[in-house]
Amino acid sequence: MDALPLHLRPSRLYILPTRAGIGFALLLMMMLMGGLNYGNSLTLFITFLFAGFAFIGLYDCHRNLKDLVITQLEVADSFASQPGRLEFHFDNRASRPRQALQLRCESGSVVRFELPGATVCLQQADYRLPRRGQHALGRIELSSTAPLGLFRCWCWLHLPLQALVYPAPQGTLPLPQAGGPRLREAAAQLASGDDEWSSMRPFQTGDSPRSVAWKLYARGAPLLVAQYEGEAGSRRVLDFSALHDGDVEARLSQLAAWILECEQRREPYALQLPQQIIAAGLGADQQQRTLRALALFPGWQS
Repeated sequence: MDALPLHLRPSRLYILPTRAGIGFALLLMMMLMGGLNYGNSLTLFITFLFAGFAFIGLYDCHRNLKDLVITQLEVADSFASQPGRLEFHFDNRASRPRQALQLRCESGSVVRFELPGATVCLQQADYRLPRRGQHALGRIELSSTAPLGLFRCWCWLHLPLQALVYPAPQGTLPLPQAGGPRLREAAAQLASGDDEWSSMRPFQTGDSPRSVAWKLYARGAPLLVAQYEGEAGSRRVLDFSALHDGDVEARLSQLAAWILECEQRREPYALQLPQQIIAAGLGADQQQRTLRALALFPGWQS
């Protein structure tokens, strides 16, 4: 398994002719046979000249990947069957540009790009996985056919990459109503935990300044708003057990769709799973927290 930063040494690079390179070699062989058979010096001169160009292309193609450095690689979370983002940080320490580069993930598409000389560049690629959960991404191929397209040089990147895939947001059920006997009971559990911070939530635009925990803020804590049982009971609680139709994956997909809808409406929400309760909140952190809980929910084995 490779580790970052990853320096592409010559020993890990492979190079072979492309289809165009094989066709070019056959053409040179025919020209050589014709020149020798008829004693045509001009034909022989052109043959050896083109062969020299091909060998120079072989050297340059190998040099296009040699000593390239991958300093960092980040994997963004994604939804099932939707593309996720990979971010590669390349350090081209050579003064020459590196052309006709290609990145291909085993579960993604091919990305073509170039790197200017003596620069550090960010390049994005994508991956796509059909199932939710924590997945190990397969090997990644980095290749190049520059400068003539007659040869292809490549290497395999075996990096410890883990992708978190959320359930696909699917479902047609409307959002559950705020409050209600069962939802109030769940909200009361959220607001009455043993942890001191369970009755607090991050400050949001529109909250009353009188509800801010100013004493905690004075001691260095972030802006927090006191959340009481009555307040939590008036918020939406997205309850897994309240969904009776469909299998586990269909329920999780419906919950994911509700989470995105609540975020779009800017309405705080809580999530109740059989073994986990996430307090009400709103924003990017709340969305990531709840979707992560759905992605790691037991019930499907990769």
